[in-house]
Amino acid sequence: MLCWPLFQREMRANCKVMLIFCGVFTLYGAVIISMFDPKLGDALNAMAASMPELFAAFGMSNPGATMLEFLVNYLYGFLFLVFPVVMILILVNRLIVRYVDRGAMAWLLASPHSRRTLALTQGKTLGLLVLMLTVYATVMCLALSQLMFPGALETGPFLQVNVGLLGMLLFFEGLCFASACVFTESRFSLGVGGGLCAAFLLIRMLGQVSEKLDFLRWLTPTSLFDAYGIAAGDPGALAQTGLLYLGAAALFLAGIWRFSRKDLCL
Repeated sequence: MLCWPLFQREMRANCKVMLIFCGVFTLYGAVIISMFDPKLGDALNAMAASMPELFAAFGMSNPGATMLEFLVNYLYGFLFLVFPVVMILILVNRLIVRYVDRGAMAWLLASPHSRRTLALTQGKTLGLLVLMLTVYATVMCLALSQLMFPGALETGPFLQVNVGLLGMLLFFEGLCFASACVFTESRFSLGVGGGLCAAFLLIRMLGQVSEKLDFLRWLTPTSLFDAYGIAAGDPGALAQTGLLYLGAAALFLAGIWRFSRKDLCL
């Protein structure tokens, strides 16, 4: 149940944002993949040893001996989490917050579609764009890896990691979407969801700095995204990925429910 004219309009308008982030992913992905060389392992380990806290904070303390471990370490520990969160915040602002701030929500509500349908349409637009970005990142990394280092990347485990990444990003999306639907003022609708995402990522970084702070990362949902465990096919890591998808669905539904009942200053 969607408002198809609105869905088509939003997809055309916001695909440009996704394409910009696809370009950013391509830039960083190409640079990181080109750096892969098992012979450079000792040099990278020496760099990590000289700045252990910094490398650990960004999830880059273990370069790994394989292409899969290398990509998980340098891309999926930080870069492929932070950039999508920025994109999600931009899209949530464009899809929900801006309509309320500018009074354009009155125009949407005057259509023969319910609030629930409108919220569902915007949420699905956001989810589809996040899915498209994740699929692009997956295909891009596979293509560049095959081009530069044929046969070096284990396709099956790598695809599993990206399924886990999608779950984490959908959770962030659900959190930001629910926040935008609950609050009316933009400083809260964007600030609460975005602030929580930033806090979760920062706590994750602090938890990786030293063993004494390791307990911190278990205080946030980001601990459910265990890229190394997913790549290894660990049942616990795969179950945690399932929890991320369930959490994302719950936040998404909660946002729609609240949006359909909240007072809007139009």
